[in-house]
Amino acid sequence: MNLNTKSLTRRSIVLAFAAITAACTPIVDHRGYVAKPGAFGQISDGMAKTEVEGILGSPSTTASVNFQGDSYYYITSITETKAFLKPKEVNREVIAVRFNRDDQVDSVAQYGLEDGRIIDLNSRKTPVAGAELSVLQDLFRGILRSRPSLPTGGSGG
Repeated sequence: MNLNTKSLTRRSIVLAFAAITAACTPIVDHRGYVAKPGAFGQISDGMAKTEVEGILGSPSTTASVNFQGDSYYYITSITETKAFLKPKEVNREVIAVRFNRDDQVDSVAQYGLEDGRIIDLNSRKTPVAGAELSVLQDLFRGILRSRPSLPTGGSGG
């Protein structure tokens, strides 16, 4: 091999390694509410709803319960996507600000990814534990159902 061929081979190896490394680098996506640093620390019990909106802004979603008061939810989600794989949620934070009937802060709670489970609202299917079959179970189930019935006696013609 001459010097140019060795140099070209080294460059090709370096470029291939760089391409493989770049393909494995996850794409991080931040979704939902992005809080200003220290914003949630400014919220205290008894604070008016308008003050909360002034500090935190509009909530991601709200809930109203007539006999107890409203709740504001500030939801943040971080997902990672690697190469051709499905996106995976790696962090979720839900801040719940609950108000009393007089529209004053009654409590503030923080929930993370470990506090809940993901429910796909768009699939229109309710998850049922133990109802999923493996590929082999599904295959054998189909074979057993489509097996032709055997003749039960009589004279063959």
